[in-house]
Amino acid sequence: MKPFRLDRRTVLRGAGSVAIALPWLEAMSPIEESRAAGPSAKRFVAVYTPGGTTPSKFTPVGTETEFKLGPILTPLEPIQNKLVVLQGLDMKCKSGEQDQAGMVAWLTGREQSLPSATYPDGPASIDQRLADVLGTPLLYQAVRWGTGKGEKSGTPTFINTVSYRFENDAYALMQPEIDPAATFERLFGKPVGGSPWRRSILDGVLERYQKLSTKLGSRDRQTLEQHMAMLRDLEKQIGSACMAPPLIDTAGYDPFTFDTPSATTDELIPNVGKLMMDMLVAALACDLTNVATLQWADSYAGFTLPWLGLEGNEVQNCYEDNCGYHEPEMTKIFTWYSTQHAYLLDAMNKIDVGGHTLLDESVVFFGSHVGYPPQHTNTNMPFLLAGGGGGLVGNRYRNYGGRSHNDLLVSILDLFGDSQATWGNAQFNTGPLGNLTTV
Repeated sequence: MKPFRLDRRTVLRGAGSVAIALPWLEAMSPIEESRAAGPSAKRFVAVYTPGGTTPSKFTPVGTETEFKLGPILTPLEPIQNKLVVLQGLDMKCKSGEQDQAGMVAWLTGREQSLPSATYPDGPASIDQRLADVLGTPLLYQAVRWGTGKGEKSGTPTFINTVSYRFENDAYALMQPEIDPAATFERLFGKPVGGSPWRRSILDGVLERYQKLSTKLGSRDRQTLEQHMAMLRDLEKQIGSACMAPPLIDTAGYDPFTFDTPSATTDELIPNVGKLMMDMLVAALACDLTNVATLQWADSYAGFTLPWLGLEGNEVQNCYEDNCGYHEPEMTKIFTWYSTQHAYLLDAMNKIDVGGHTLLDESVVFFGSHVGYPPQHTNTNMPFLLAGGGGGLVGNRYRNYGGRSHNDLLVSILDLFGDSQATWGNAQFNTGPLGNLTTV
């Protein structure tokens, strides 16, 4: 009889989407580690903001290790020690309509129109890939979505979607969750009074542990029992972290207005964005997911920003109708997005998961589909990484002098122990960036 074997990626499922990883057991076939720098990252978050940036106000001043953030990034100063500002990365694979092609390329590393080839069904964007690798459902959310010119903008189109899979040799465009109330109920159930919701990370796992232990040798059974005891202790320490966020009142917010202007809905964007971020962090803390993608808008961003005291919508402030580039207004908008990024990172950094934070185990990727808005450039893209997952070293200003952003996508996958020679269009890959984990 062949000895019982386990893959080292084996997880045991508990209640809902909760998954508990197993410790190393003798029953696991030896698998060569793809990274030697330390444990792989455990969680990935991608955050998209529309419109690119104002480069002169985004770019830091100083050296790689001694630098001052540009005005747009100033809100991130309190979390700078866990931030990597990436400069000199070009979206070389971008090919197609100036906005739509960037939306496709950001996480896929591919052009909008696929060449004649056969693509196996599966992930096209790295969020989809990492959800498969980590064995977790993807939480895909959008705040003010479907405002653009795409036909039937209430359904996924290239102009408003960043998450993709391949199905039948074509892109399958993913549908984000855009209704905050429905998302809350799906993740956490209906709120009951004012009592906090909480899910035990061990719900439903005990019985599976017991069944598995009967197939293992004595040393593996002892290891499994010790691991279970450790998880019990850890659950007591971090139990308060796994809690549903406060359900912010979003009455009056209509996520289904799409390309029909709605002043009431636009006014509530900050509240809805905060709730979406709070739900994202809670879902990570409760192991409901390990991979999340958050879009602040579609690429058109046809909404107003009354809380910033601006007239017109973002795209009008930017470059539509030959109005010229309104740098002060756009800089104000981009700075506001940085404030939201800082809130998300701070929330993740406040969650203790046993001597370190949720952010320390994560990699967060911030980006857009264009560089400089008036010209829809694909050079020097406004990209940021944050966290400490996979050994990522923060408080760094990295300039890559025109390398392809496909190399960044490969590097992100590598932080999760998912070594890929290329990602997306192979002709734009030269290899991982290589210095994201160096001091």
